[in-house]
Formats: sequence, structure tokens, C-alpha cells
Amino acid sequence: MLSTCAISPGLCVVSWLTLKLQVEYEKGDPRNPFNFSRTRKWAMTAALVSFTALTAATGSAYALGYTSMEADLGCSQELAALGLSMYALGFGLAPLVLASFSEEFGRLPMYLASTAIFGLFFIPMAMAQNIQTVLVSRFIQGMSGSTGSTLVGGTLADIWITSERGIPMSLFALMACLMTGLGPVTVGYVEMNVHLQWRWIQWLGLIFSGACLVFMCLVMKETRSSILLTQIAKKLRKTTGDNRYRARVEDERASLKTLIYISFTRPIYLLITEPVVASFSLWVGFAWGMLYCLLESIPYVFQTIYGFNTGELGLAFLSMVVGVLIGWAFNLFVQERAYRRNFGRIGAEARLYSACLAGILFPLGAFIYAWTSYPHVHWIAPLIGVTIITTAIFLIYLAVFSYLADAYLIFASSALAGQSLCRDAATAFPLFTFSMYERLTPQWASTLIACLASLLGVIPFILFFWGAKIRERSRFAKKMAATIEDS
Repeated sequence: MLSTCAISPGLCVVSWLTLKLQVEYEKGDPRNPFNFSRTRKWAMTAALVSFTALTAATGSAYALGYTSMEADLGCSQELAALGLSMYALGFGLAPLVLASFSEEFGRLPMYLASTAIFGLFFIPMAMAQNIQTVLVSRFIQGMSGSTGSTLVGGTLADIWITSERGIPMSLFALMACLMTGLGPVTVGYVEMNVHLQWRWIQWLGLIFSGACLVFMCLVMKETRSSILLTQIAKKLRKTTGDNRYRARVEDERASLKTLIYISFTRPIYLLITEPVVASFSLWVGFAWGMLYCLLESIPYVFQTIYGFNTGELGLAFLSMVVGVLIGWAFNLFVQERAYRRNFGRIGAEARLYSACLAGILFPLGAFIYAWTSYPHVHWIAPLIGVTIITTAIFLIYLAVFSYLADAYLIFASSALAGQSLCRDAATAFPLFTFSMYERLTPQWASTLIACLASLLGVIPFILFFWGAKIRERSRFAKKMAATIEDS
């Protein structure tokens, strides 16, 4: 095997005995996403987390418009709540296909197309004359908005090395959870204004989507190395007339049909065969379901028990914002330091210190929320419970992305798609939350959730102490290690 690095600045071309010239990055190549300037990396990170924030806020802000929507469209509360589920359902299903398209066409076209489609479907919602239009639009928005969740983690992994990835990942998780709580806060008084109400919630979403799309067009670049190297190889073939220049992926990439098949089956395969993915996905799925329960139960508890109006109800969601900020601060000042200190000793499991704390906080917050929701107890008490629950959910959400990305490396997208399936199976939660709280009472409904959270809270402790050994016994992990060695 011969090697020459004089073809192009920063480019290394490896000549094989088969007379193919394999195009790879040379050390320090500025076209390698890892070597982008820090300014570029942070600008791209800001654009990505802005889209994540938009999709999160859109998902939850919708719930504050139920009252005027029901009156305007003549639909039941159950049908209005179905829009919350349709959005999350689209979030769960789309990544099974979109991951394949990102491999075939790159991440940048996916982001630009998704952001544009996401924004456009605010228009039919804002002008809808029936609930069916709203539900279809919400589903399509959920599908297009899913790139703000499932692709962002992979893109951040494309541009930030492992030791630098913690803070960008935490910002991503911060926006995903923070804006879920802040969305209702921002639109509570919009819903109260008889001249605005639920339709202007959608128009505001369109305005913010347009701003996000412009930001992305200005700062985003392609980050998937297989796409970039393929483009370089094609350019070399064109300029030199030598068809031997090839990117490795050009000879290894499967057809789009095969990629879609793999995208559908590999996440399910990992869920079935990988105990680490299965257990963590079950836990994060339940936690995400609890987040949707809060979106439905907070209006019921604070309007029924404490007599909050819509504006005050929106402000009650600030407790979720506070919880997310506490979780983010803990991750930044405690988890990240513990990770850097212990990664060399225990590997990917160093990402789980905050998850273990969340295993304790989650049921604790749920029990507080359950047994302080009484008229004779000040409303701040259940909001403290909501704050603790949200802190735990944030820590779980961040841990699942960071841990699975470190543990499954090049197959992180498939592992994350697997957990996304479980997380978005929680789309059903809003459909029964109102009935559950009405029939069981808020105290016993929240107690049921707290008991389930207590059972699932052992998962991070098991993974922290035995996760590495569990993965060592995995056939998939051995196959992954062999693939990495060959690449």
C-alpha cells in the first residue's frame, strides 16, 4: 500500500494494489468537520439548538390553545389533545426513514428541508376550519421537526471531539426540555386575548420558524464525513479525469432502499438484543411520557384545585423551566467534571452520575406532586414537585444521548433511534392523562406514576456498575468493534 498527500492541501490519497485511489482526510485538514474553527462550531451549535428549541416549544405551546380551539372548531377536549399525540407520533416515526436520507444526501439538506416544511405547516393550522386539518398538520410538523431531535446529536458528534462534546450536548438537551416548559409560558396570555387565541399561537410559530431557517442558511455546513469525502473524490475525478479516485463509502454504501431497511430494522434489533439500549430506552420513554402527563395534568390540577386562569396557568409552567435550569447547572458543574475525571477509568459509564441522581429525584418529585395537590396546601408545594420531576427528566434525557453516543459510537444514531421509538411511544400518554387524573384523583394518579418511577429508577445504577460488562457480552458490540478496527 502506497500513500501520497500531495494531491490537494490537507488531502491524503491512499493508493491500493487494486489501483483505486482512496480519498481520506489528512491530519489537520480544514475540511474535516472536527477541524472547523471554534467560531463556526459554536455558530452551528447555536443554529441546531435553536431548531431544537423551536420544535420543543411548538410541541407544548399547542396545549395552551385547547380552550379557544375547542370553541372555534367545535371539537372535544380529547380530539384537541390528540394533536399533542400526533405531533409526538410524527417525531417517533420519521427518524426511521430520515436517518437513511441523511446518509444518502447529507445532514445539511435534511435540516434545511425540515425547517422549511416545519414552518410552512403552521399556515394550514392557523387557517384551519376543522380539527382534521390541525391533526394532519401537527403530524407532518412532528415528522419534519424530528430532525431537531434525532439528527442534532449526531451532528454535534460530527464536529466536537468526545472531550468537548459534553457542553454542546447539554445545551441541546437544555433547549429540548427548557422550551417544552417555556413554550406554554410564552403563549398563556396569547390564548387569553380574545383577538389572538390559538390561531396566533400558530402564526407566532411561523415567524420564529422563518427566523430559524434564515439562521441555518447563514451558518450551517455539511458535517457528515462520508458525504464530504464523496464530494472531494467526485471533484478529483472531474478535474483530473482519473476515475480511480474513490471515497471508501462509495464502494461500501448500500442502496437507499437498503439504507431505509436498515434504518427500520437496526433500531428495533438493538432494542431487542441490547439490554443497555432496551433498559435505558424503557426508562427514558417513561420519563418522556411523564413530561406529557405534566403538560396535561398541570392545567387540570391548577385550574381545578387552585382556580388559576389561563395566563396564571402559563406561568405555572415556569416551574418546569426552573427544573431544567437546575439540571443543566448540575450537568455543567458536577456531571461534566466527574466525566472528565473518571472517563479513563470507567469509560462511557462516566456519563451516568447524573442519571443515578435522576433515578432518585424522579419518584421523589412525583410523590411530592401527588400529596401536596390539595386546596389547603399552598400551590407552590406541587410546583416544587414539578420542578424536581423536570430536573430528573432533563438529566435522563441528556444522559441517554451522551451515554448511547459514547457507548455505540458509529451506531449511535441507530441506538438513539431505538430510544426515540420508546420515548415517542409516550404519545399515548396525553390521551388518557385527563381521564386518569379525573377518575383516580390527582393524588392517586401521581402516586401511580411515582411508584413506576421508583421501579425504573434502578436502571441507571445497574448500567453504572455493570453496563460495560453487559456490552462486552453483546454480539453486536463485538461486531461494532470489528467495524471500527477496519475503518
